[in-house]
Formats: sequence, structure tokens, C-alpha cells
Amino acid sequence: MKLWRARRTPTSSSCAFKVFAPPPTPLARRWSAKWPTSSASPASNLECGSRGASVCVSAASALSLFLTSACAASVFFTSLLGYFYSCLVFAKPQQVATEAELYDVAVRALMRRALSVHEMTQKLERRSDNKLLVQVVMARLKENGMIDDARYAKQFARQRTESRKQGKFRVARDLRARGIPDRHIESALEEVAENTDEAAMVRQRIERKLRSYRGEIDERKMASIYSSLLRGGFSADIVRRELRALTREDVPETEAGSE
Repeated sequence: MKLWRARRTPTSSSCAFKVFAPPPTPLARRWSAKWPTSSASPASNLECGSRGASVCVSAASALSLFLTSACAASVFFTSLLGYFYSCLVFAKPQQVATEAELYDVAVRALMRRALSVHEMTQKLERRSDNKLLVQVVMARLKENGMIDDARYAKQFARQRTESRKQGKFRVARDLRARGIPDRHIESALEEVAENTDEAAMVRQRIERKLRSYRGEIDERKMASIYSSLLRGGFSADIVRRELRALTREDVPETEAGSE
């Protein structure tokens, strides 16, 4: 019996390329329309130019209209934001009608920070239009010892002197702004003066200022130190004496003065 053998598949790269190569891509058709050339009529060129100019004018007008609308919208939203902010900040708080509610308002305010009699009166008057009710609550707070201008002045003067290193004139000015009577201010300043040395505080602030400067200390720098210490509430005599002792120079005259 005769055996038949299977035909070999070509394995060389040339044969495989010839067998499996894709068919050639047909040539693309040429563009039959004619492009406009300079030989076109002047009327057609003028028509194309006018059409392009009208398109440019339309785009410019649309852009200007868009920018105008955007500016108007930004101004509107900015004013609206300012209106809502003013409503939140300066809006009149919710009014209360009973003594218990107004007293609770005062207690919550004192839990946040200490208040003088003047500050507490202003706060309660914003929450109630009834003057008699405000007076009743204020009398109750004083009776319970929750507000006291003398105690408030002493605590305020001690905190400003020890923590912020402020002078007595600055402390007195801030206490007067809070409605504290002068008798309580003088008593508080006398108590603070017994435990603090104003000259040492002035000397410490001068040394810190001198360390921050570079170069020679001229009259302009001396005047700046002198004015800043006067704004801090220190006595002019003490400031001039300590400046002269530390810098060995005369202190220039300035327009600022002690209170």
C-alpha cells in the first residue's frame, strides 16, 4: 500500500510574507473641486471679505456682551454677599421676654469671659427692649456677685500688665472704654504698681527693640522706640531715663506724649 505524505508548510520569512501579505491599498481619488485662486473675480473676493468681517464683528460683540454680563453678575453676587454678611454680623439677636431667659443670657455671656457692668447692660439691652426687665436682671447679677467693676478692674489690670506688658496709661484708657469708674481704675493700678516694676518692663522692651535693629542706632530709631513705648502706656520720664541709660544718647523730642 502506498503512503501519502502531508505537504510541508513554508516556514521561511520570504514565503510567509508572500503568502500572508495584505492586498495593496487602492489609490485615493483626487479632489475634483477647484480651490479659489487669485484669478477669481473681484466681486467674489469682496463678498468673502465682507462675510469674514461680519463674522469677526459678531464674535467681538458676543464677547463684549459676555464680559459685560460677567462683570454685572460678579458685582451683583459681591453686593449680595456683603448684604448677607451684614445681616449675620449686625442683625439684631433674638429677643427674650421673661426674666429667666434674660438671666440665662447673662450667665452664658459670663461663662465666655468677664464683663463690666457697662458691657453687660449693653448686651442685655440688645436682647430685650424692656428697660425695667434689664434693670431687674442687672440687680440680680450684682446681688449674686456675678458682676463687679472693682474686681473686673483688678483682674484686667493684672492680666494686661503681666501678660501683655502694658503700661498704666494704656490700661487706664482701656478700662475707661469699658465703662469702669475712675475710682476702681485708680485702685486697680495702685495694687498692680505694688507688685510690678515699670522701669524693669520698659528696660526689657527697649533691649528687645535694640536687638531687633541692625547697624548703628540713630535718632530715627530712637524716636521710633520712644513713640512705641509711649503708645504702650508707659510714663515719658521713665522711658527717657531708661533709653538714655541703655544707649548713652539723648532721646529726640517727638510729638507723642504721655496721657
